[in-house]
Amino acid sequence: MSGYSGIILAGGDGARLASLTRRLTGDERPKQFCRLIGDDTLLEQTRRRARLLITPERLLTVVTRHHERFYLPALADAPPRSIIVQPENRGTAPAVLYAVSRLAGIAPTEPVVMLPSDHHVSDDAAFMARVECALEAVGARPEVVVLLGIAPDRPEVEYGWIEPAELILGRWSWPIYHVRRFWEKPSRPVAERLEAAGCLWNCFVVVARPSTLEQLIRRATPELYEAFAPLRARLGTPWEEDT
Repeated sequence: MSGYSGIILAGGDGARLASLTRRLTGDERPKQFCRLIGDDTLLEQTRRRARLLITPERLLTVVTRHHERFYLPALADAPPRSIIVQPENRGTAPAVLYAVSRLAGIAPTEPVVMLPSDHHVSDDAAFMARVECALEAVGARPEVVVLLGIAPDRPEVEYGWIEPAELILGRWSWPIYHVRRFWEKPSRPVAERLEAAGCLWNCFVVVARPSTLEQLIRRATPELYEAFAPLRARLGTPWEEDT
């Protein structure tokens, strides 16, 4: 097993698909706690997939307190310190910052992969092989942030797209490119053009060093970073949840 770390982002409220999941389950559970394909919830599938590469102690899962009745069964076998409970969902950046702040005390220099918890993957081993490639690349080039892209099979207008630029790393099993531009839910004509140009779907799987992610958040939202100062001082103490 590798020395890599992982963060599963499972604190979202699933507002976009709430009407669908409500019809399927009869309650207000977000998508990641639903059994849409197979016998396991999407969160359970994500954890199983991640554990092909990452030890349970190094696999952190970010959840939101008011989802407790949904996440407790899914995380019954998780080490207690690997579960990060947000008092409420404030979006992706606070969840990421909370998790990487925790990792700073566990494995500050090892690459980490951030995984959405609401994706279905048809081949776990193949997917994690791509993740491992990205982790190796970040290990060799600690300053880079790698975002995984998926080769599209249609001009999808409901996904985000990545427009690649020049090659940055080519000696790994899969080439790694700079990003020229992101396209969020483009129109049909634009999506057709992006597909024809060799652009990729954005699957929101990110690989970087924890310190790199911290600095990106600090530059983008300094007020959020500063707001976490009291929490960073209490991480790992009995007062962490009171902050």
